[in-house]
Amino acid sequence: MYEGVVQDLIDELGRLPGVGPKSAQRIAFYILASDPIDVERLANALREVKDKVQFCVVCGNVAEEDHCRICRDPKRDLTILCVVEESKDVVAIEKTREFRGRYHVLGGAISPIEGIGPDALRIRELIARLADGAITEVILATDPNLEGEATATYLARLITPLGIAVSRLASGLPVGGDLEYADEVTLGRAFEGRRRVEH
Repeated sequence: MYEGVVQDLIDELGRLPGVGPKSAQRIAFYILASDPIDVERLANALREVKDKVQFCVVCGNVAEEDHCRICRDPKRDLTILCVVEESKDVVAIEKTREFRGRYHVLGGAISPIEGIGPDALRIRELIARLADGAITEVILATDPNLEGEATATYLARLITPLGIAVSRLASGLPVGGDLEYADEVTLGRAFEGRRRVEH
């Protein structure tokens, strides 16, 4: 335990996701040893992100205006919607350059253990977006874990009766992985999603 403001800084850093007590202490002492100009730049970046960044009124992605860059892009396919849990998932999918539709960010996944039910997510907004009939396919790109699967199943049950095609991202073995290290669920998914090899 340190005194005063140093301990306060360590405590605040320790509240960040993925930052344990040792990492918080290491970051705090790095900040203490840093040039004041660098620390001021970090402080300004933190202030600006809170002042300027909001959530897109259409999709829920992070934006500096009412609409995010993707929702403003007239070249995007308006008939395909990819549903993700968080804004960071949008970034991951965009890096692939494979998807040219639009997104819907739920703001999390259904997790009864953490007290997150469907009402805590942006599901009502999703259903409202599907009401005009412009969207013909919804891709469920939630995480391939228990919460993500529960969310995808819940959404599929809501969307399918609307006559909209619902698909789920394929999951299975990672490229460069070994079969012996794959868990049963991953290996089972790889078998379910197998494709015919064309010569």
